[in-house]
Amino acid sequence: MNRKSGIGNRLALLAPAALPASDVDVGGELVRVVLSLVAVIALIFVAGWLSRRMQGRARAGGRRIRCVETMAVGARDRVLLIDADGKRLLVGVGPGGMHTLHVYDGVAPATEAPAPVVPAVPNFAQLLTRLRRPKP
Repeated sequence: MNRKSGIGNRLALLAPAALPASDVDVGGELVRVVLSLVAVIALIFVAGWLSRRMQGRARAGGRRIRCVETMAVGARDRVLLIDADGKRLLVGVGPGGMHTLHVYDGVAPATEAPAPVVPAVPNFAQLLTRLRRPKP
């Protein structure tokens, strides 16, 4: 007896018998696949919405420490300007650790709202409207 045919016979016994083509409900299978696809897409949108909501909650929690500005002063050395409980600290960071360089007296100035950034390059919709307009 051939060894390959013995293995094939065993696998054929383990595999379920194929259904005849007339017993397969194509419409039902199509509906199941489409509903599964819609469910996966809905889960992606819900996960995105939740992640944005959780990020907003973390920022609005009233953080007491905030890095205002960072500047590199060497290959591995940096200077940080930090707001901590209404005071400003100038901190040096390097391979040897962190050191407070200066603590500013008084209350940190209120942060001003950043000016709206005007894009230098028009967005895709503006480019399309330019292309669709007839030139005089």
